[in-house]
Amino acid sequence: MKTAIMQPYFLPYIGYWQLLHAVDQFVILDDVNYIKRGYINRNSILIDGKPFRFTIPVQNASQNRLICDTRLCFSIRQKKNLVRTISNAYKRAPCYPEVMSLIEGIINFEEEDLTTYIFNSIQKVVDYLNIKTDLYLSSKLEKNKELKSEDRIIEICKVMATDIYINPCGGRKLYDHEHFKKENIKLFFLNTRKTHILYRQENEKFEPDLSVIDLLMFNKKEAIQKYLTEYDLIE
Repeated sequence: MKTAIMQPYFLPYIGYWQLLHAVDQFVILDDVNYIKRGYINRNSILIDGKPFRFTIPVQNASQNRLICDTRLCFSIRQKKNLVRTISNAYKRAPCYPEVMSLIEGIINFEEEDLTTYIFNSIQKVVDYLNIKTDLYLSSKLEKNKELKSEDRIIEICKVMATDIYINPCGGRKLYDHEHFKKENIKLFFLNTRKTHILYRQENEKFEPDLSVIDLLMFNKKEAIQKYLTEYDLIE
């Protein structure tokens, strides 16, 4: 079984979805500490041709609290404002009607638990793109919760009966092939072919690594499914 493990991010960039698409099972790592000013509850869209950062508000954000113990404080008014901001930014995009309905449903999901809220957003996009990968929450797995870093990842892989573990290229310095090999797990890193993922936005200069909202708004499902395979696996 091929497995990937990532923290929960709200409507993240394409590399996250490529990783999810590349595996049989995707574990959302929600029983680690929340990261302030990270991408768990923040992302960027294009407004007037420039990246604009939006945030999903959380209660008493603390890096001493687990993600799965973190709560939202996302009011109806704030949700309406975010929906309006995204709608105004992409109302001329070719896939706006269908995608805006999807995004509005995700934002308006009635849930205060941060993990559950983001899990729902990931599942909705997975369903929309017909990705067949199974999703799991790390906090729900029976495992040794005292382990940290690489040992934690290997433990989850063993619980999930993994024989191939795939991680983003950014983590190459964090993991040792030999440690995985001892547990009969092959380690690979996913490298996105960024020059192959270029599509027409509203401005002439392409702006990469935005929220998946941008990708969805400007591309039909068939094109996105092709983009999901534009990566290389590196040992």
